[in-house]
Amino acid sequence: MTTVRDTNRRRFLQYLATSPLMASGALSAYGAETPSKLPDPRLWAPPGSGDLIKSPKDAINVFEFEPVAFQNTPPAHFGYMASGLDDEVTLRANREGFQKFQLNPRRLVDVSKVDMSVELFGIKYDSPIFVCPTGGNQFFHPDGEIAVAKAAKVGNHMQMLSTSSNYSVEDVTKARGAPIWFQLYASPRWEVAQALIKRADAAGCPVLAVTVDRVAGRNQETMFRLRRTDTRECSDCHDRSSFAGRSNRRHNYDGIDLSGITGGGESSNLNWDTVKRMRDVTKMKIILKGIVTAEDAELAVQNGMDGILVSNHGGRGEDYGRSTIDALPEIIKAVNGRFPVIVDSGFRRGTDAVKALAMGAQAVGIGRPYLWGLGAFGQEGVERVLELVRTETRAAMQQCGVRSVKELNPSFVRRTA
Repeated sequence: MTTVRDTNRRRFLQYLATSPLMASGALSAYGAETPSKLPDPRLWAPPGSGDLIKSPKDAINVFEFEPVAFQNTPPAHFGYMASGLDDEVTLRANREGFQKFQLNPRRLVDVSKVDMSVELFGIKYDSPIFVCPTGGNQFFHPDGEIAVAKAAKVGNHMQMLSTSSNYSVEDVTKARGAPIWFQLYASPRWEVAQALIKRADAAGCPVLAVTVDRVAGRNQETMFRLRRTDTRECSDCHDRSSFAGRSNRRHNYDGIDLSGITGGGESSNLNWDTVKRMRDVTKMKIILKGIVTAEDAELAVQNGMDGILVSNHGGRGEDYGRSTIDALPEIIKAVNGRFPVIVDSGFRRGTDAVKALAMGAQAVGIGRPYLWGLGAFGQEGVERVLELVRTETRAAMQQCGVRSVKELNPSFVRRTA
């Protein structure tokens, strides 16, 4: 017989399990099972339990979309999005890193009007929050990247499209109603990279973001575990026997010869000469996505790059690395204003964004949270996720006493650990 005490205890555990502030290890104090591996920050409510939000407007933070997306999304697809690598230390570091820094609030400043706009390579956006490239958005909703583009249009956010998008760069640009940036997986064959670059160029993309941290295979244990619980037959949708087969629904590859490419198309042969060679086939600005050290930042300057996206692929690039917020200050110092630096990986709150902007980043990327919104409610979910982050960012700027992103500087943030 279930007692009121049992019911209340279960509800409390469900609350803890969906709280973004709790780690898995903390649940053991309340009698919950502790995972065998290190604590994981991505805690979602089991399907059918807890009080899940019923509409995007009910959400009070971005974390509330995750358990709804988990309920709506096939296990293998959710695992693909949620996974880090190996022990997922870098995945956790991205969230824990923000706790090392405090914001310095300033008082008696009229912040009744706040300008959150930023300019990147001559294009003005209404917010410093940009939409990160994430592959296979139809895993989470049939409208995929089209829904994301329409949501980005509502808030005039910069959108960066993945090479692995289900929809083509032309279709997503049309849905966004403005030029988008293109993220490039170079692939081990130059001919493939060249064809993708020319396609993005012809579609009007102003910036090419070359991913440089995808150089090896990935042990995505969370995905593998969740895939075991998926009752669907994967081969009905995915031909996993070859890279070409896996890419048959990634329409940026349409018309490109992918024969001979093995594995996941990792670019283990990518080097500085390859990136410089891209200059000869495009008029787009070229930034490097995946730089996490001052040494490589300096080399990016020396090799004529136009910018850097400080990123560890949301913990999917390598394990046992630093958080990007931890790496950001030394990279800003190394670049010394010679080109723009933007950042992503682990950003969930407006306070996260303001810390990075104060350090010197010119824009901050959101990835998994908008996929939670997409999986939960489609376009409206993405819109609400972006709205929540914008609202929190504005409030954090006001608490700091700044009236524009340009006013933020390193004096507004200090390291405590």
